[in-house]
Amino acid sequence: MSIILIILGIILFLLLISIKQISEYERGILFTFGKFKRIMSPGWKVVFPIFQTYSKVDIRTKAVDVPEQDAITKDNVSIRINAVIYYKVFDASKAILAVERYQYAVGQLAQTTMRNAVGAVSLDELLSERDKISSEICNVIDKATDPWGIKVENVELKDVKLPEEMQRVIAKVAEAEREKEAVITKSRGEKEAADNLAAAAEILSNSPGSLHLRTLATLNDLSSDQSNTIIFAIPIEVLNAFGQGNMQNVAKQVTKLTKKDE
Repeated sequence: MSIILIILGIILFLLLISIKQISEYERGILFTFGKFKRIMSPGWKVVFPIFQTYSKVDIRTKAVDVPEQDAITKDNVSIRINAVIYYKVFDASKAILAVERYQYAVGQLAQTTMRNAVGAVSLDELLSERDKISSEICNVIDKATDPWGIKVENVELKDVKLPEEMQRVIAKVAEAEREKEAVITKSRGEKEAADNLAAAAEILSNSPGSLHLRTLATLNDLSSDQSNTIIFAIPIEVLNAFGQGNMQNVAKQVTKLTKKDE
């Protein structure tokens, strides 16, 4: 009787240690006598010890930080660049059977691909077309990891660090560009102002009395502030009002007054 209880206890113990739980976000790879048997779905599964072994694979999307890499661009500028890669396992059996330590393999592949991609573009292209370069790196890594049962969803270049000398050069270039834009804008404004003044002068010259009205309007604006000193400028129209004949009459009257005094 005691022997039967011992046997039953051993069987119960083996049964308990044979029960394995596979979570919803995992898949199990079952091996029987060292040979791949099947992929285990989520739930409680029985894995007989000694005869069978299994491995769990997390199929959730993983965000892996790619360490900073020293790279040289196409125009021979030394930079340091890092990135983050998002990938997930779509075939758990390939992730275990086709590659050893797929997490490490994906990280090393991402570092190599990133350095190669940076070396194929210039610094200006890297800074201005970061999204395009990230997409190209993602496509290359995804194609390389497809036989491993891994889908690369996205690659983002996080930071590009430049040498201090290059940062100063870029700052000078940016400053020069801003100064150029300022000069162009200022000259464009002067040209527009000159065109407007020329158009206004033409309108005033073609309208008799308009300059006089403009002068009066200016005096009215200045009169609102008592601290201003007003200098009255006689318009050309006022001088023309005298005419050549009126000026001669004024000269005759002055001559008569002079003779009378004598």
